[in-house]
Amino acid sequence: MQDGLTPVLEKIPGADALILGSPIYFGTVTGEMRSFMERLLFPYLAYTNPMSSLFVKKIGTAFIYTVNVSEQQMKDYHYTVHTALNESVLNRTFGHAESLFSFETLQFEDYNKVVFNYFDPEERKERRRTVFPQDCRRAFELGARLGKSR
Repeated sequence: MQDGLTPVLEKIPGADALILGSPIYFGTVTGEMRSFMERLLFPYLAYTNPMSSLFVKKIGTAFIYTVNVSEQQMKDYHYTVHTALNESVLNRTFGHAESLFSFETLQFEDYNKVVFNYFDPEERKERRRTVFPQDCRRAFELGARLGKSR
């Protein structure tokens, strides 16, 4: 397939690291991210036993997720099944993978426009002000570390 995504995919073998990001909707990444992952991963898939990759080298990869639930709720709702699968396939394809999560994210700018009583929006806004910058710093540090490690 040749389209606007082709030049991006062609650059990945020359990358020092690869970081993907997606919000979690209904327990997994967005449909767009899933489609991207299929385009990214299928060319390197080798149907071997044990499974192997056709990717030319090992690079560090990571997935950064924003999640509208707490860490415990993520486990209770079994979101970790999907995120672990993503980490596993990135690891098999590229040689290293890890995940970073930003929990209890601010989902709406104006909670008055939706039917909502799940949590206190003011607490979530305060979390965005205080915790989200720390999550962004952790994401930056992750990228810097992965870029240097290979």
